[in-house]
Amino acid sequence: MTLEALAGPEGRLPEGLPDTAAAAGALLGAAAVAAARATDGAPADGGAARSIGVRMIDGGIIEVLLPANQEIEGPEARIAGDIVRTLAAGRRLPVLLVITGVVGVSMEARQVYSGSIAATAFALVGESPVDRVIAHYLLRSRSETIPAQFFTSESAAVEWLRQYTREE
Repeated sequence: MTLEALAGPEGRLPEGLPDTAAAAGALLGAAAVAAARATDGAPADGGAARSIGVRMIDGGIIEVLLPANQEIEGPEARIAGDIVRTLAAGRRLPVLLVITGVVGVSMEARQVYSGSIAATAFALVGESPVDRVIAHYLLRSRSETIPAQFFTSESAAVEWLRQYTREE
């Protein structure tokens, strides 16, 4: 099962709903991640250009897809973090953080990612030398108790994260 949600400056999680209903209510469909994966990095509607795709992929791994050609700011990171916690439903799960083509990450967004309590491990995926620099900026701020590694291949990152999934 794959669940997807869009986190952006205008995004809101439904309030007062049970965890599973909140996750279902926050879902905006496959268009969220597809839009964030567009070749130019910008979704079709200009208002969602800064959107962050968040989805649960098979195997109990949460994927956070940062939009290419954008600087990630604190408000978007906080909304994405809220969606990650909703999808995790109180469990700690491995997180795949795709940073390919991101221009930068603000100090506030970095603090949101480094303060995650929902992650058992982080795999950061990027392609370019700039992606690697941004990944190391994010990795430098993380807790030493949460394993984290940079990859240039999503499949290798997912394979590495599988060791941090828990059977329930």
